[in-house]
Amino acid sequence: MTLQIGLVSVSDRASQGVYTDQGIPALREWLTSALTTPFEMHTRLIPDEQAEIESTLIELVDTTGCHLVLTTGGTGPALRDVTPDATLAVADREMPGFGEQMRQVSLKFVPTAILSRQVGVIRKQSLILNLPGQPKAIRETLEGLKDADGKTVVPGIFAAVPYCIQLLDGPYIETDAQVVAAFRPKSAIKPAPTV
Repeated sequence: MTLQIGLVSVSDRASQGVYTDQGIPALREWLTSALTTPFEMHTRLIPDEQAEIESTLIELVDTTGCHLVLTTGGTGPALRDVTPDATLAVADREMPGFGEQMRQVSLKFVPTAILSRQVGVIRKQSLILNLPGQPKAIRETLEGLKDADGKTVVPGIFAAVPYCIQLLDGPYIETDAQVVAAFRPKSAIKPAPTV
């Protein structure tokens, strides 16, 4: 089965054409560099409206069949920031470690990272993750922080995504370890195909 990924950028102004959305291009670029497993992307650019966010997430999981849905934008404390609320509303289970780790990474850069309300949830057999809105922050939270020698100092959240999707009976996902090394227990690693 081919990995299906939903990308949702939540922004009033970008969805109205006031400025160009940067979230989906940043996610597309990062995923293309990080994943060695074939995948298909399904993109949505929508306003900060809770009902529309909820219906978009439901459509991507229930109808389109996405194994992974990444949202960007709308995770702060402002009244219009309702992405986490919409995500929790459609969730079957919460995965709090994802939000905790994203804030951990972002706190290395800005003290205002504690204002982020990003969440990770499971709906049916799909993982939905709220990411920050800025391209630099998207990359940092996904791949983590590395020192000058390229050694990971603070793991990014994507290291755990392939195994999570595997546990949800989704496709086996492999990554480029130079970008982000997928971690899974030895018992869950599939042997490389023999030529």
